Amino acid sequence: MALHLTDDAEADRLLTDNPLALLIGMLLDQQVAMEVAFAGPLKIEQRFGPVEAEAIAEADPEAFAAAFKQSPAVHRFPGSMAERVQTLCRAIVQDWHGEAAAIWTEGDPDGKTVLKRLKALPGFGDQKARIFLALLGKQCGFSGEDWREAAGAYGEEGSFRSVADIVSPETLLKVRETKRAAKAAAKRAAGS
Repeated sequence: MALHLTDDAEADRLLTDNPLALLIGMLLDQQVAMEVAFAGPLKIEQRFGPVEAEAIAEADPEAFAAAFKQSPAVHRFPGSMAERVQTLCRAIVQDWHGEAAAIWTEGDPDGKTVLKRLKALPGFGDQKARIFLALLGKQCGFSGEDWREAAGAYGEEGSFRSVADIVSPETLLKVRETKRAAKAAAKRAAGS
């Protein structure tokens, strides 16, 4: 299934074809618009070369950060996010033989196991891991037992909570509206 997470067909193709690119997009998805985060791997590919764990892990940190800083920057915080991407890639090389997809394919894991593996990655807390698991289940063909339960609310069918639910420009708008409503509710709750 082809992913449609950005407004850029080439960026979406990379996310669809390259599991590491998808994982990096998820890592970048903080403090920037979702489409900007998930377009990041294409910028990395264009400026640095193939999005491969070993190559990124072994890259000179200053040169890799410079690629992130080129305009338009890969992320709002290019220096720290370049470092986080390299740290993630080093963990994938060390723990997963350089194969990002092994996290959700090796040993035919269930949802709970994949969630645990994702949470062990640098830069992936509980929420980010659950969202990524939901993305795998809803759009990438992952069918490990109980993945919806492990993903929590993000795994619910018909929800529009996260990037896992974006399949078109219309669903992107629905996800944005859900996030806006959640922020407004949190603000109201904090004020009372």
